[in-house]
Amino acid sequence: MLRILALLLALLPASLAAQDRAALERQFRGWLQQTVWPRAQGAGVSRSTFDAAFSGVTLDWDLPDLAPPGAPAQPQRQRQAEFGSPGAYFSAGAVQGAASVGRQMAARHAATLTRIERATGVPGHIVLAIWGRESGYGRAAIPHNVFRVLGTKGFIGRRAEYFTEELVAALRIAQAGHAPGAAMKSSWAGALGQPQFMPTSFLKYAADGDGDGRADIWRSEADTLASIATYLARHGWVAGRDWGFEVRVPEAVSCTLEGPDQGRLIRDWAAMGITRVSGKPFPDHEAAREGFLLMPAGRHGPAFVVTPNFYVLKSYNMSDLYALFVGHVGDRIAYGVGDFAGGWGRVGGLMRSDVAAMQRALEAKGHDVGGADGLAGFKTRRSIGRWQEAQGHAATCFPDTGMRGALNG
Repeated sequence: MLRILALLLALLPASLAAQDRAALERQFRGWLQQTVWPRAQGAGVSRSTFDAAFSGVTLDWDLPDLAPPGAPAQPQRQRQAEFGSPGAYFSAGAVQGAASVGRQMAARHAATLTRIERATGVPGHIVLAIWGRESGYGRAAIPHNVFRVLGTKGFIGRRAEYFTEELVAALRIAQAGHAPGAAMKSSWAGALGQPQFMPTSFLKYAADGDGDGRADIWRSEADTLASIATYLARHGWVAGRDWGFEVRVPEAVSCTLEGPDQGRLIRDWAAMGITRVSGKPFPDHEAAREGFLLMPAGRHGPAFVVTPNFYVLKSYNMSDLYALFVGHVGDRIAYGVGDFAGGWGRVGGLMRSDVAAMQRALEAKGHDVGGADGLAGFKTRRSIGRWQEAQGHAATCFPDTGMRGALNG
């Protein structure tokens, strides 16, 4: 990332790197006063809060996805990146480390987690797994000034209106006194504190977990835990249900049956021959309720029957692998389970531009791949499987190098 940014800065005209940047800094100050201040004032932000937030703030030229006037278009990095194996997301160090520290945190915060689960219905081990993934249980550095990040992205970012709205929300948070301005640190994208909430999400879901009248997700672990649980509860977490189960899928069951729009009662999946890898039957209270087939690497990796709670986890980060990581680490924290029984196959090595080309070819053949973004989501995976079956081949439901020419034939 740093090498890419250095290259982009080197490509900027010298005038933009010096004279034009100075002019844009002046325009930035004017934009804050003429555009942001009226919106902030209308949202109840005081002049003193506004001035304190932007005291000494300048544009951050090192942020990605900026579109300053006169600068060359930034390359589409997502088309140049490698499309790796899903198994890389589950490195032993990442999974075991998150689970080990998570068990320590479960003991440390047992009373708080019990209280939060009673109030929201969200299990403590799930809350802990998200906390661990987002900020390493509060240990990860969150170095950026949120007002500088959001101000820069609102002024010269590619999604200016979105980030301007988030900037006004951040000012509202400062006005409410949830954390002193110096503590309001964010990621490079403007996500706040230990749960990594965007400011508008903070205003909707941040919670006071320690009873001091504030929702300080930067410094209070209790507030962090309560906020994550509140987020999941309000996105529909079903109390008493699991997130999912690792399963074995017989060859007679097509991988094209994957997806949240193809749900069946879990007992019906079992009647098709799908079994838990543990050898245990599905719990009675789950068997009579809906579940969904998930095969994140198609036939090249472990398979799962997941519940609606899995898709609540995805609301936190719209990635199958993210939600699977959280569910798996949560299980390791709570139950001491080991690695997935199914191994991750040796897939990957394509470029995301290659996957995007396959997606466009599938779209041309009438398949709904969910957009040609270079990522193999469930719509792309099952579209590949349906195309394979139409060609008379066994469905693998995952892109590989041999498909490139065949799909365009």
